[in-house]
Amino acid sequence: MFVTGGTGFVGSNVLKVAIERRNASVVTTSHSYRGDGNEPFEVVAVDMTDGPRLRAAVLDAKPDAIVHAAILADFKLMYVDRALAWKSYVESTETLVDAANDVGAKMVMVSTDWVFDGAQPGATEATPPNPINLYGVLKVIGETVVRARADNGAVARVAGVNGTHWLRDDYVASQNPGLGHFVGAVVRSLRAGETFPVWTGPLNMVGTPSLASESAEMIMRIIEKDRRGIFHCTGAATVDRMGLAVATAEAFDLDPNLITSGPGDFSGTGPAPIPIDTSLDATETGDALDYELPDLDRLLEIFRYEVDHNELMPA
Repeated sequence: MFVTGGTGFVGSNVLKVAIERRNASVVTTSHSYRGDGNEPFEVVAVDMTDGPRLRAAVLDAKPDAIVHAAILADFKLMYVDRALAWKSYVESTETLVDAANDVGAKMVMVSTDWVFDGAQPGATEATPPNPINLYGVLKVIGETVVRARADNGAVARVAGVNGTHWLRDDYVASQNPGLGHFVGAVVRSLRAGETFPVWTGPLNMVGTPSLASESAEMIMRIIEKDRRGIFHCTGAATVDRMGLAVATAEAFDLDPNLITSGPGDFSGTGPAPIPIDTSLDATETGDALDYELPDLDRLLEIFRYEVDHNELMPA
C-alpha cells in the first residue's frame, strides 16, 4: 500500500490497521515526520504540492492500492492562499490518480461529511453534495477527479472523526467547530476533573461520528473487496453535540455533571461557514463491505479500549 498523510491522525490509523490486521507492506508520505528508522513502514519525504516527486514516489513503490489521506489542515491558510489549497487538494489527487492508473493500483480517497451543506440530514452515498466552505468544495472536486479519472477508484467519506493518533505522543484532542476529536477532548477534561463546556452557536451541532480505526477497517475492506464508488465510513448513530458529550462521560465512567455549555471558538476556521447537520446514512456502505455499522455505545467502547490499552481492540 501507498498512503499519503500516513503520519497524520486518520492516516496513522490506516497504517496501524493495514499492518497489524492485514500484515500489509506500507509506504507512507510525510512532510516532516522522519521517525527513527524502526517503524514497521517506509517513510518517504514528499511535499504533496510537488507533483513530480509525488508521482515518482508512487511509481517507485508500485503499490497494489493507494489511500489518499493527506490534507492541508489549516482552514485560515486555505482562504489566504487558495493556490496552495488547490495544489494540496486537487492537483495532488490528480497526480495520484494518474500514477495509480499507470501502476494498476486501486485508488481510495479519504473525504468528508463536510461535502454537504448542513441542511441535508441523513445524506446517503447517492445524495448530491452541496458544500458551503472551501474545504468542502475542494473535497468534492477531489471526489469527482477520482470517480471520473481513476481506472479503479473509491471515495471513503469519514465524519466527526475521533480516536487515537498512533504516531504522536504529544497529540492532544481539543474541541473545534466540527465533531472530530470531540470525544477525546471530553475525556481529557473530565478525567482531570475539569468542566467541559459544549460549544453552542452556528457550528457542526449534529453528525454521524466516526472512529478512525473503524474507518480504517472499512477502507481496508473497500480495497480487499475491490469496491468502487462512494462509501460512508462512519458509525450508525446520529447524535447532537451535547448528546455525544454525555454519552462519552457514561462510556468512560466519568462525571456528566461536569458537562456544561458555552459559546464556540471560531478562531481556527477563519471565514469558513460551518455546516450545522452533517448526519450521514451509511447503510449501503455497511452492506457493500459486510460490515456491521457500530452504534454510538459500540464506537465509544472501542475507543475506550484503545485509550486504556494503547492498542487496537482485537477485530
